[in-house]
Amino acid sequence: MMRAAFRRASPLRHLLPLLAIAFLLAACGGSGRYSAGGAARAPHPVFKIGAPYEVKGVWYTPRADYTYDKTGTASWYGEQFQGRYTANGEVFDLNQLSAAHKTLPMPSVVEVTNLSNGRSLRLRVNDRGPFADGRIIDVSRRAAQLLGFENAGTAPVRVTILPRRSIAAAEQVIRASGQNPAVLAEAIAASRQSVMQAGNAPPEYAPAAPQAQPMRLASAVPPPPPLYPRPSPEAPSRPLPPLPPPAPRPVTAAAPAPYRSPFAMTPRLLFVQAGAFTHEDAAERLSSAVASLGAVAIISSSEGGYIVYRVCLGPVATGREAEALRARLVGSGYAEARIVEN
Repeated sequence: MMRAAFRRASPLRHLLPLLAIAFLLAACGGSGRYSAGGAARAPHPVFKIGAPYEVKGVWYTPRADYTYDKTGTASWYGEQFQGRYTANGEVFDLNQLSAAHKTLPMPSVVEVTNLSNGRSLRLRVNDRGPFADGRIIDVSRRAAQLLGFENAGTAPVRVTILPRRSIAAAEQVIRASGQNPAVLAEAIAASRQSVMQAGNAPPEYAPAAPQAQPMRLASAVPPPPPLYPRPSPEAPSRPLPPLPPPAPRPVTAAAPAPYRSPFAMTPRLLFVQAGAFTHEDAAERLSSAVASLGAVAIISSSEGGYIVYRVCLGPVATGREAEALRARLVGSGYAEARIVEN
């Protein structure tokens, strides 16, 4: 009887190695981008500063520094880390505006300015890195596209933390995760103390109301003439600069011809402009209204003595994609949508 029972159970012996392998793969599959000392990843986003850690023989000491303002080299990362957990438990998305920093609190909000072309962008720091010599920040692929150095791989940048927005982002994560708010209060106090010890006046740390902020991109190349909307309550009472006469277009029911750039020898980013405003609030309202149609950017530039805020969707890689996106905007009621380059 015992031998018969053993024969019935013996197939399990062949399953045990497979089960062990499956368990190991499951345990390793969730490893994040930057693993400091093999620490387990958080199951959900949290506010985090972290303990000192070592990478490639170099020690880094994270700390709350809400006065951070440095220049250095930026790089970017993308597909190989898509969908993985970041160092504070968020999920990396190469199409979002995020960044990795070696020591800043997570999350933080920083303004990154590409010193070679003047473009600036606000990014959410939620990961650790980069660990290459001379690099101070690693940005997502989309951020690199908008900052204009995707093809180059690196760029000289200035990185400045935005204390009020950083604290607001941290508060939002703390509420959602159920963390003790004291961790943020201690971080703010530590940052204040370091500022006082340095003999500098403390910055304004009062938190701002949490709200989604669209990207700001300072255009470094002359943009096309702005397409101002019809008079609305948001429009200023002062006169706007005159518009150039519109180019004649044939009236036809056929689909528009594929977009062909006059700069065919120099690849550039394509956007679809939904509207242009001289009031930032109006641009932000439109950006919220069209956010469901694609990634939105607010591109600002000085034109004729005015600051013009253009609400653009994109970037897209080809003229065909740009035409398809413009058609979606027109079909959603934005008849003045147009394709622009940056």
